[in-house]
Amino acid sequence: MVLFIKYLLFILLVIFVIGAAVFSISSRRALNPQDKGLKRSVMNVMLGAMLVTLSLISMFLFRGSTVNIIVEAAFLLIGAFNIFSGIRSYSFYSRSRSRSQEQH
Repeated sequence: MVLFIKYLLFILLVIFVIGAAVFSISSRRALNPQDKGLKRSVMNVMLGAMLVTLSLISMFLFRGSTVNIIVEAAFLLIGAFNIFSGIRSYSFYSRSRSRSQEQH
């Protein structure tokens, strides 16, 4: 069961890294500032999920050391903050996008 969880977390990590790279590239190529903001907010969520997944992988692979626990907690906190700020940015840009479409 633990081996299955390790493989699942590794697959999720790869998906989040690829997703963050794709949204990063597409946000840099977008011309509309609102599209850029939407894509960067999704990228932020992906990076946060990647950090949370990385900390969970670290929890399963390494045990007990104080330094490991501090690093895992830092990754969890930074990842949770990235997810929260990405969701907040996404709601802001999606609301501003819908307002601009209503005006036109």
